[in-house]
Amino acid sequence: MPKLPKGMFKRPGRRSYYARMRVAGKDKWISLGPDCDEATHALRKLRIDDQPLRRADLKVAAAAKRWLKIRIANGRNSKGQQIAAARVRKFLEPFMGHMIVSKISTDTLRRYRLWVEEQCKTPGMVAHVLGDCRGFLYWCEEAGLIDKAPIPRRWLPRVQEKEPDRLLDDEVEKVVALEDPHGFVCRLALGTGLRWGELCRLQARDLQKGVLVIGQTKSGRIRRIPVSPELQKEIRGHVGKLVPFAEKSPGSFSKTIRRKTGIERFHVHQMRQTFACRWLERGGSLAALQELLGHASIVTTQRYARLSDDLVRREAIRVGMG
Repeated sequence: MPKLPKGMFKRPGRRSYYARMRVAGKDKWISLGPDCDEATHALRKLRIDDQPLRRADLKVAAAAKRWLKIRIANGRNSKGQQIAAARVRKFLEPFMGHMIVSKISTDTLRRYRLWVEEQCKTPGMVAHVLGDCRGFLYWCEEAGLIDKAPIPRRWLPRVQEKEPDRLLDDEVEKVVALEDPHGFVCRLALGTGLRWGELCRLQARDLQKGVLVIGQTKSGRIRRIPVSPELQKEIRGHVGKLVPFAEKSPGSFSKTIRRKTGIERFHVHQMRQTFACRWLERGGSLAALQELLGHASIVTTQRYARLSDDLVRREAIRVGMG
């Protein structure tokens, strides 16, 4: 057997090569694969990734890579990690990836905002990109890579709040009147307020004593959604998955609904917002709605469900102010 590089081992009865590293105070064996050359390359990369970052000449691209590996990998789900990596690749690296982290100034960040605004179509997207950059710099400060994150005052744009993009009553009537399975999927979405991914994972067996038990959620917490007797009856008439469009994107489903109903502005998320608005309009509490929608913060729930102008007018008349 050829001499192995320092730090690479063969374990008795195992095909792969291994590296032994100290993780959280304990020895951990890390598989490098069965091919010797590939294992040597993997060991070299592992050592580079594990080296402490040197503050003096550290560039943004290298620090951002470590930020994604450490902070983002521990704080976001897989989709959130992919989005953060894409923003680093499309925005952070092209503009300042070559810069030394400690040389970033407030003026650098102001110029970065102007550049991002040229690249992005909406103020909301600009806010998300700058928010990730801010999080990256705060992590650099926590890690001791910079003395203080040079975030300018009023750096993030204020995003104008919009009214909930809900379906009107006549539009609701059109989508729920569609032939099944499209009509059933719309009735299910409007009756539960679930996200598209949650709808696609629903099984008939998830209905338990009049409540849908939602196991795989965005927040990772189990949610229980009460279901009307009419919708319960429809669910019991199904076996297995309730939504037969799991392989389709929400955009594809929305396109089909637009074609069948003539509602050109329809998209799947409108049904969730319609559920939220109707809940409040019928006297449901904001706290209960937060639980039903699965929001971590009630502030998010408030953005989703603002009281309609018509309801405000009726309430003003009731209290003698309108």
